[in-house]
Amino acid sequence: MTQTNTQHLGAQAPTKEVSCATKGQKYYALGLLTVVYSFNFIDRQLLSILQEGVKADLGLSDTQLGLLTGFSFALFYVLAGIPIAKWADSGNRRNIISLATFVWSLMTAVSGFVQNFVHLLLARIGVGVGEAGCSPPSHSIISDIFPPHARAGALGFYATGANIGVLFGFLLGGWLNELYGWRVAFIAVGAPGILLAIIVRMTLKEPIRGLSENRTSTEQAPTFKQVISLLFSRMSFRHIALASALTAFVSYSLASWSASLLIRNYNMPTTELGIWLALIVGVGGAIGVFSGGVLADKLAKKDQRWYAWLPGLASLTALPFLISFCIATDKNIALISLILPAFVGNIYLGVVVATIHSLVGLRMRAVSSAIFFLIINIIGLGLGPSSIGFLSDVLSATHGDKSLGLAMLYLLPIISFWSICHFYFASRNLREDLANAPQ
Repeated sequence: MTQTNTQHLGAQAPTKEVSCATKGQKYYALGLLTVVYSFNFIDRQLLSILQEGVKADLGLSDTQLGLLTGFSFALFYVLAGIPIAKWADSGNRRNIISLATFVWSLMTAVSGFVQNFVHLLLARIGVGVGEAGCSPPSHSIISDIFPPHARAGALGFYATGANIGVLFGFLLGGWLNELYGWRVAFIAVGAPGILLAIIVRMTLKEPIRGLSENRTSTEQAPTFKQVISLLFSRMSFRHIALASALTAFVSYSLASWSASLLIRNYNMPTTELGIWLALIVGVGGAIGVFSGGVLADKLAKKDQRWYAWLPGLASLTALPFLISFCIATDKNIALISLILPAFVGNIYLGVVVATIHSLVGLRMRAVSSAIFFLIINIIGLGLGPSSIGFLSDVLSATHGDKSLGLAMLYLLPIISFWSICHFYFASRNLREDLANAPQ
């Protein structure tokens, strides 16, 4: 898997690739991709603010809710993610993102018409398949237009889309649910994404691969086997991927169940709850993930191990507040305790993706992102919300409505500390693995 350093583009580059050389073009692309990622998370996260109404209307258990927000979504997300990412490493990434946006938006709107658990499960599978086409090609584009020393910041800005999506998902979902019901909320939130898909197709340019590093590859994209062999030969990747997956277990569990916990324990109406969660998880989380990426780029100029140290330190700082949220007996204490875990919960995303892209070659980036998302989504999104839902059902016979908080308390602090250990282990080999990356 060799790469050439300075081949002129000429016949090597696809005819529709453009340089995106100006600052305005770069930041328009980054901004538009961040908007797309925001819609991705609005549609993904919407169910969490609506699930108490969905549960009552469709007669669902917490285990079924956990499957809808966790395992079933994650399974099809990751199964579709690998072939889509392989396509993105050799095809037109702009077109893939546009098509994916159309699919997940349509399936979100369809969720408003379901009549039972199976219908909603199928709709959520459709959302998962569509959303699998968002981040790997977007990561690849961003890494092509921003150089390595600014890449964590750029990918950190892109990662704010998750929190912006959560913000609007909670605000719009809470408000629409209160006024019109959960079915209208799904339809109203899903439909605008179809227009966004058209905007992406008409205005986003496909950049030259390797533009930011002034190098291109004369070879075809490596096989999936070659990419995964390279990644798993790097000890730093093994640890940083597992650390991120465990961090995602905590953050996805909080995102999926914090609204239900606050409704059950404190009878908060969804309108009020949506505002609080939008501010805490949306605004606070967006500031955290972007500032984390920028800070990591600055610290890494002195020592590249900060790419692993920073997310581990962030999780360690938030650990006591995570415990406080689970055991709080007062609404205000619970909301205050959620602030720091939400602020640091996704710091790892931009930092780790930027690090992984620096470990691989030019035409491995989309697939490497997909492999990373496969790991964090199977463990984090797949097992996180589902495990909390299952344990809550088990505990409900003896603890009633308190079972959800206990389920989170029994699992999340332990998982968070486990992730911190692996971030530290990743740092021990990181500098050597970055130095040996393909050029």
